[in-house]
Amino acid sequence: MKVIEIFSSISGEGLRQGLPATFVRCAGCNLHCAWCDTPESHNEGTEMSINEVVSAVSAGMPRYVIITGGEPLLQENDLKGLLTVLRDAGYRIEIETNGTIDFRGVQEYATVSMDIKCPSSGEESDATLLADIRPEDSVKFVVMDRTDCLYAQEVIESHDIAGTVFISPVWGGNYREIADFILEEGIEARFQLQLHKSIGVK
Repeated sequence: MKVIEIFSSISGEGLRQGLPATFVRCAGCNLHCAWCDTPESHNEGTEMSINEVVSAVSAGMPRYVIITGGEPLLQENDLKGLLTVLRDAGYRIEIETNGTIDFRGVQEYATVSMDIKCPSSGEESDATLLADIRPEDSVKFVVMDRTDCLYAQEVIESHDIAGTVFISPVWGGNYREIADFILEEGIEARFQLQLHKSIGVK
């Protein structure tokens, strides 16, 4: 599979924010978000065998693995092989996906963190995939302004989302304005800042 990097850090967002984790950043993405903070994911990356990836993951201490990108599900066949080995070795696994590709084929191995792209990104996710989110999964809206907040609100209120919902401001945005919107509208979502950026790690 094609990989950009493998590293250990603190999980900066999601259900397990703050936990030590090993990140496998897959190469390739089918979107070009306006505020993308990992443009290197569009590079070709390095071809690695499943055994090489597992060896790199096992060299770190965390037993929690986050597979991210880019878009990991672009490499679903290789990904399933990696997931099988990691699951059988006792790792907890989360897959971060941009909400454009059916993820049901990997849910037996990992929890899913699905991104719903808001208008400021210039891209669009497939909201019909929300029907397959389980209670152990999560959904994230990265928002920049009130237009994004209104879009997130409409999606949240028009879909029965079983998992935890997060609203996360674009880094450097008006955090208070977004927090106030959530409070004023009574949106059932968790406001979450990107911890890893706050403390200056990957």
